[in-house]
Amino acid sequence: MQPLAFPPYEFRFKNTKNKPGVFDVIRKKFVVLTPEEWVRQHCVHYLHQDKGYPLSLINVEKQLEVSGLKKRYDVVVFHPDGKIRVLVECKAPSVAITQDTFDQIARYNLALNADLLMVTNGLAHYYCQLDYTAGRYNFLPELPVYN
Repeated sequence: MQPLAFPPYEFRFKNTKNKPGVFDVIRKKFVVLTPEEWVRQHCVHYLHQDKGYPLSLINVEKQLEVSGLKKRYDVVVFHPDGKIRVLVECKAPSVAITQDTFDQIARYNLALNADLLMVTNGLAHYYCQLDYTAGRYNFLPELPVYN
């Protein structure tokens, strides 16, 4: 897999039925290693190792309902009280981050009400803090550390 704009992390790999897999520390199992999964796994390690978010508060690839449609988010980080601190949308490195990507995460956030958003394709990362009172996003230079 190609190098990404994240610090280097240690991953466990294995092949199953001629498909490469990577161990997901959240789901505690090997998952098929697609380009998007490569980004998602880096993101999980970044949130935990570099930003200090406990693994117990991180969740990946769960279903949600948006306007009556079933969707799946990539990564969320919860507050200890169950509210969502960070919502992350991961794309494969070959997928450009566009307005459509921000529209997608904004639609998901209608159902989730996260404090922070992160959009990444592994090469470019964007972070926003939501100001629900003013109804706008405030872009941040980096994601805040866990506190």
